[in-house]
Amino acid sequence: QVELVESGGGLVQPGGSLRVSCAASGRTFSSYAMAWFRQAPGKEREFVSAITWSGGGTYYASSVEGRFTISRDNAKNTVSLQMNSLKPEDTAVYYCAARRLDHSYNFRDYRFWGRGTQVTVSS
Repeated sequence: QVELVESGGGLVQPGGSLRVSCAASGRTFSSYAMAWFRQAPGKEREFVSAITWSGGGTYYASSVEGRFTISRDNAKNTVSLQMNSLKPEDTAVYYCAARRLDHSYNFRDYRFWGRGTQVTVSS
């Protein structure tokens, strides 16, 4: 069992930066691939980024490639998403998710979810 709690959301101006983090409980965190998804009002939850259990592999949606960076610290049971050059279209609730072993781009493949943190990009 893994419990996930996101933090760090907020309001930022276009072009600004924000870092969201996810704290995980459980002693087997290092055996889970971790991912960030986001969901804007009226839209389906979409993949943002994922990182392998070791941190050796990272994956990004084309819409955030080059602007967002995912990282994890297995000693602290945390995963973070550094978001730079934010755009209004990045506005959404950002969810942290965990999946045993391999990552996936499909939100339906993830068993464990946090409650989400709101990110709003607006002037």
